[in-house]
Amino acid sequence: MSTKKQNKYTPEFKQTIVNLYHSGKTYAQIKAEYGVSSNALTNWLRQYSEVKLDDNTVVTAQQIKELQKRNAQLEEENLILKKANCNIHATLRQRLIAIRALSHQHSISTLCRVLKVNRSTYYKFLNHRPSAREIENTEIRSRILEIYAASDKRLGAHKIQICLQRDYCIHISVGRVYRLMKTMNLPKMSTIKPPRPRHFSQNIACENILAQNFDQPEPNLVWVSDFTYLRVAGRFYYLCVILDLFSRKVIAYRVSPKMDRFLAIDTLRDAVAARNPSPGLIFHSDRGSQFTSDDFRRVLDEFHFVQSFSAKGHPYDNAVVECFFKYLKKEETDRRSYQSLDQLKRSLFSYINGFYNSLRPHSHNRDLSPIQRENLFFS
Repeated sequence: MSTKKQNKYTPEFKQTIVNLYHSGKTYAQIKAEYGVSSNALTNWLRQYSEVKLDDNTVVTAQQIKELQKRNAQLEEENLILKKANCNIHATLRQRLIAIRALSHQHSISTLCRVLKVNRSTYYKFLNHRPSAREIENTEIRSRILEIYAASDKRLGAHKIQICLQRDYCIHISVGRVYRLMKTMNLPKMSTIKPPRPRHFSQNIACENILAQNFDQPEPNLVWVSDFTYLRVAGRFYYLCVILDLFSRKVIAYRVSPKMDRFLAIDTLRDAVAARNPSPGLIFHSDRGSQFTSDDFRRVLDEFHFVQSFSAKGHPYDNAVVECFFKYLKKEETDRRSYQSLDQLKRSLFSYINGFYNSLRPHSHNRDLSPIQRENLFFS
């Protein structure tokens, strides 16, 4: 059996033959001396004949072809980077997803080279089947998103973990909730803590009957109250709230441009109308002039309530209301910019009635909301 020998010529050999032809040798001489066919010489002449450019640079046709090929390659790479929308900080998963999306428009090898991914890594990703843990995480993420949206982005990992357990019977750690939320890129909340003016009366006996006994066995035994101020379109409005210590429920609140005794009296009358408490209820507040005024004390006497005051300079004596104001501002008012009083009132109504009283888990209530705690008591 005979085998046909196929000659393989290097680029240097081809260039030398072309130079010999241009120096005067004929096709026949080159074929006789070097065994090169006429067809091969013709192809080499097209590829390796020198061309002078406008800037006097001398290149061969083969070099021009290689430059054109490289230019086309660079254009394709730039197009891939634009389509993939991946910057230098893109994660491996983001690049893998981009390769899968563009796999019908460009070759896999080119996509992997441009986006700096091993082809074996891509094929492993392409053929991957989610584990039971990954499927479970996907389901939990959807529940987290439901809770986060229902709370208007107010809750963090700890409260969401409580809601998952309470509302969906999903028992996982706070750390796992935090990690899942981190992968979801949920926005964080910012909080502003402005100073708070205080007004004290020195001319009245202010006894602290409550004495920080914040755990009450049933509703309508102790109410606590205080003021805070909220900014609206460059000016301040004042919020007065009354909470029931049993469930921490906000039972009445009012907003006014003035922080005076009339705001405290109107809020108190709203609370009485809503709850109709028995005589002997303890009403606790700080020593602000609104609560120590004769008009306010006469209203308390009208309903046969007992008045209790925080000690001077001891905000912990009224810590329940202070804590409520902290979360009101963190989860609602400091996240918004109000242009009118109506906007502020709608925001307070949404937070207090639509979220805090009815949905927000409270550690004092063993993670029940205030309304859930009271419904459980009365049932």
